[in-house]
Amino acid sequence: TFPSQSPNQFGSTPPSSSSSSSAWGEEERARGHESQSSKGTRHKAQYQDEQARVLHASLRHVTRLGWTEAAMIAGAREVGVSPSIVGSFHRKEAALVEFFMDECLQRLTDIIDSEEDLRNLIPSECIAKLVRTRLEMQAPYISKWPQALSIQAHPFNVPTSFKQRAMLVDEIWHAAGVESTDVDWYVKRTVLGGIYSTTEVYMLTDSSPGWKNFLQLILCSLFVVSSLLTLLSGYASP
Repeated sequence: TFPSQSPNQFGSTPPSSSSSSSAWGEEERARGHESQSSKGTRHKAQYQDEQARVLHASLRHVTRLGWTEAAMIAGAREVGVSPSIVGSFHRKEAALVEFFMDECLQRLTDIIDSEEDLRNLIPSECIAKLVRTRLEMQAPYISKWPQALSIQAHPFNVPTSFKQRAMLVDEIWHAAGVESTDVDWYVKRTVLGGIYSTTEVYMLTDSSPGWKNFLQLILCSLFVVSSLLTLLSGYASP
């Protein structure tokens, strides 16, 4: 069933890349290993069928109406459901953003499971490719994504937002074949989470043809990840 949460109003200012990275680290220390992926075990969000239909249809209206209750009402009408169903989503706009995040995570895990080529890449290249793949899923909504970040940054929505991002980071690390120990687990998650958040915010401002600058940042992030793996490997050696 769809999770029950308290109503709220979202903020209006998207987080900066530096504040995103800092907040990530603090949240991770407080949360501990709560959402760390385990082999063969994956979180899959559960939604009531009718609610899922409405949310899925609502995404088609986001580019015009934004991450709003209006988009959800339009989605409900599109699938022949009474707009009153929007009242069952206690956090309305946040529910729409979180549904999109869950869908993207599921799409990414499907790609990980189906693409044999990923297994032939070194960890840093695999991570860079998956980060790029995941961020490109947001491309159709890029003009409205600052609004989504504002919704995620609201205090009522931060716990779910960080949990979803933590699961994404864990999935990427696992796909790259990098198994974390108790010593380096926090470091790996925090660094990759920071890279993801920084790249996500930068993507909003990149007006270069074909997102050339955005892709260059991904390559620089690949170097950071590679250096991190080398450092942690040496640290773990006797």
